[in-house]
Amino acid sequence: MTILLPDLIPTCDKALAVVDRLRAAAKESVTALVSRNGKIDGALFEANQTAAHGYAWLATYVAALEQLLGWAKRLTDAGRLGELETLILQAGFGEYLAQIYGGIPMSQGEIVRPADLGLDSKTVHGFMSAETSLLGKSGCTAAVRGRIAELIADGHHFGEAGLDDETLVLIRDQFHRFAEDEVVPHAHEWHLKDQLIPIEVVNHVAEMGVFGLTLPEEYGGLGLGKMSMCVVTEELSRGYIGVGSLGTRSEIAGELIRLGGTPEQKAEWLPKIASGEILPTAVFTEPNTGSDLGSLRTRAVRDGESYVVTGNKTWITHAARTDVMTLLVRTDPATKDYRGLSMMLAPKPRGTEADPFPAEGMTGGEIKVLGYRGMKEYELGFDGFKVPAANLLGGVEGQGFKQLMETFESARIQTAARAVGVAQCAMETGLKYANERVQFGKAIYNFPRVGGKIAWMAVETMIARQLTYFSAREKDQGHRCDIEAGMAKLLAARVAWANADNALQVHGGNGYAEEYPISRILCDARILNIFEGAAEIQAQVIARGLLGGARG
Repeated sequence: MTILLPDLIPTCDKALAVVDRLRAAAKESVTALVSRNGKIDGALFEANQTAAHGYAWLATYVAALEQLLGWAKRLTDAGRLGELETLILQAGFGEYLAQIYGGIPMSQGEIVRPADLGLDSKTVHGFMSAETSLLGKSGCTAAVRGRIAELIADGHHFGEAGLDDETLVLIRDQFHRFAEDEVVPHAHEWHLKDQLIPIEVVNHVAEMGVFGLTLPEEYGGLGLGKMSMCVVTEELSRGYIGVGSLGTRSEIAGELIRLGGTPEQKAEWLPKIASGEILPTAVFTEPNTGSDLGSLRTRAVRDGESYVVTGNKTWITHAARTDVMTLLVRTDPATKDYRGLSMMLAPKPRGTEADPFPAEGMTGGEIKVLGYRGMKEYELGFDGFKVPAANLLGGVEGQGFKQLMETFESARIQTAARAVGVAQCAMETGLKYANERVQFGKAIYNFPRVGGKIAWMAVETMIARQLTYFSAREKDQGHRCDIEAGMAKLLAARVAWANADNALQVHGGNGYAEEYPISRILCDARILNIFEGAAEIQAQVIARGLLGGARG
């Protein structure tokens, strides 16, 4: 008996239409819970936070299914939809539909069900159909996962990514080879020794154009789009999240200056960032602010041709070895919110191991972390640190928060791509070990629950990849994509953690030993649910955007 469902794409089309109507009903129900007099009410939103965030997850699932189906249709049109891709589509729809109706995991201990969104069983039943029932029952069975496991067993093919541009394929292959040759063999040693990624690797990444990938050609960049950024980031992060993250701060700094800088600032800084001549770092977070950037306290006071900075920052990545900080400060002491914030381009001398922070008026200390070690994390103190007044981004005070918000789409797309790369790495690592580990006379990969775990990793990694690619395409086409980018980051981060956790489980006790790379991958994956917007904050942003406006 075949495990492939007949007329799969039309069946998925019909099921998607039904579940989208369920989403619309949930939106109406949750909106009523969080609104007063026709407007979103902050107190009600907080009181009903589980429902609001649950709606964000439901909307993310529907968007993910839409992109997975779009991927399958494009492959069909190109004649590249094979058995594996068909089964990924079927399993993805089957499992996500089952979760939508039965309970979506927002985290390990938080399951959101239709009832939590104010939908009773009768209403939910009205949003079921023969197609949703068929897929939910037969889409992601043990037999389906078993066949996917057979098809990916050699570790060379996990499904067509759907890159419809030959340039993107060439870029992917180039960075795949670089990661295999120069990153994978050394990443675990860097992690275990808790050392910075060697500067030779950083320089090679710069030579390959990573730091100027999306910057305009007139400023020395390659002028490529966010899709290219995703492909590059995914491959580098598959090798090691630290290397995949080298371009993050350049992406943020480049976007800040490109969008908000004066002509002189663009001409001064963008070519140096693009070439890797200077390495930037993002200095935003403070010890008591976290996600609440509006309450930021670090002060910058104008003194002649300089600003004098006083305050503290924390969780600053790659702070010691960088040359310029995008530094968010408060320039208007009369304000207590985002309106008094400004962004500075703050040069500093590159530190050494012996003297990591040689700048006058600036001190720093390392924060020891579980993973994501290749660039190191620091807390910084400023006491009389000077920044040239000409380096006020845009030349006008009070624009810092707005300038930062304009970069979040790109930053979250890039972080989603990092998460996809880590998810892929975890899957490949688990698969390799499962094929090599022999128990009871056979490789443990041949046991259904082991092979099934890895098969589901392949399915969900592809779902996260397609949602990430969609947000990148939207950005490249000039469309607003804050919600799409947020959804991609939210889902991909959860997938990376799930893959790493399950891959460690496949390793058994060996996975808990530091000598095995999966122990590092687990630690690296865990941060993805926290930085660039913690999962809870990300769900909050998505929910506010969808419930408070015309979208969603």
